[in-house]
Amino acid sequence: MDETASEARDVPAGGGPSLRPRAPDPLLAVTAWTAMLAVSDLPDIAWSALAGRVPARLLWAKVAFLALFLALTSLVQALRRLRPFALVFAVFYLALGLTSLARSTAWFQGRFNRPGVPFFEGYLAIFVLDAAVALAVLGALRVLKRDPRAFFMTMGRLDAPVEPVAWLGIKAGESWKTFGWIFGSAAALVVAVPTLLAIAPSAADVARALRFLPAAVFLAAVNAFTEEVYFRAGPLATLAEILGKGQTLLLTATFFGLAHWLYGSPPGPIGALLTGLLAWLLGKAMLETRGLAWPWLIHFLPDVVIFQSYALQLVKG
Repeated sequence: MDETASEARDVPAGGGPSLRPRAPDPLLAVTAWTAMLAVSDLPDIAWSALAGRVPARLLWAKVAFLALFLALTSLVQALRRLRPFALVFAVFYLALGLTSLARSTAWFQGRFNRPGVPFFEGYLAIFVLDAAVALAVLGALRVLKRDPRAFFMTMGRLDAPVEPVAWLGIKAGESWKTFGWIFGSAAALVVAVPTLLAIAPSAADVARALRFLPAAVFLAAVNAFTEEVYFRAGPLATLAEILGKGQTLLLTATFFGLAHWLYGSPPGPIGALLTGLLAWLLGKAMLETRGLAWPWLIHFLPDVVIFQSYALQLVKG
């Protein structure tokens, strides 16, 4: 039987991959973690610390690595269950490489990265390319999984129960209908407090930046969607049934945290830890509600704060 077709038929009634408890194969777990770390921002972090500037060719080295990884998952029987994960990541990084080429052209830099470019216009151009990356990943998932519910492209069950987490104070019987708003508001607050302390805007700065709020809301909405597609939906849809819920959440949280070490808001190990924790919650929401609505909203709220902080920095000069 065709593996892709069988995966498409193995979608539970609520949508999304099956989360039946299973002990992950150690070989598959080690291989998935190794591949993720190899193409994550971990090499970029090390290169930046040792040499100062991350070379553009490092991204293409990751694309080549993933092409080799995809070939191995096709040729080695013991790794074949990782082939969907390898394909989605290969498409993701190839799309990143192609859009980075577009961004580096003289036309793009001169048009959208020049001094004085309008706030919305500059970010929108970048996000159009980012949306193309997300669409490429969605295309790969559509080919692999057939049913959009199998890769969380549905609202999901908004009142789904939250699996208890003692250290977060979540007890049995709690619902995402309540905790989704709590997590989203808390994430926005955690971002807002240190950001505002660092920028220290005056009342006049805040008033002048208000005209950028609609743009910040729109950019946050797009960014939350695209990142949920390629940082969450892709790996969760292709790994949760293989590694189990706990290990897959940890892997995606590590991947997301490392991606914000150099370029996050805030950057560095604290930023990576905070965004890693957020990613764990977002992945938990996606798996437990079997949809995109709550992870998108929880992601969107702190992103509004982040993009509005960029507007504050702009007016503050």
